[in-house]
Amino acid sequence: MGMSVIISPATQDDAEQILKLQYLGYQDEAALYGDWTIEPLTQTLESLRAELGEQEFLVARLGDEVVGTVRGRLDADGTARIGRLVVHPRMQRHGLGGRLLDAVEQRLQATGTVYAFELFTGHRSLGNLRLYARHGYRQTGVREVSGRLSLVTLSKTVPAPLAVSA
Repeated sequence: MGMSVIISPATQDDAEQILKLQYLGYQDEAALYGDWTIEPLTQTLESLRAELGEQEFLVARLGDEVVGTVRGRLDADGTARIGRLVVHPRMQRHGLGGRLLDAVEQRLQATGTVYAFELFTGHRSLGNLRLYARHGYRQTGVREVSGRLSLVTLSKTVPAPLAVSA
């Protein structure tokens, strides 16, 4: 009988597995842009532990193994910023990235009023761009980081609740 993937809040005990997964998951991105100095590959365990206390982190577990992660924070202006969505390479293309994205959106909405979600990815990261488009994100900007990398910002507005008449 197979195990199912469970998505839950991350704890400090997950920090090492998250860092290892992040390192593994960003290898293809680094190769795509020819840059192995990107922050997800150089982040320290101490830095990640600090972020765990400052942001909403979710992990996807298959048994005891962390096979996916995402993080986000809600700014004072109601913009929920989502980052570092990572799925273990052997678990990709099975819908787990979409499940993590939906889960972090719900989690951030539970922390306060969200008017919009925002995230970014590299301009050559076509799989990421397709995933985000399927989940309602639209390109709102492009910022050149280097001759090899431009970051595409994508946003999704949150519909205002309909007024209820008595």
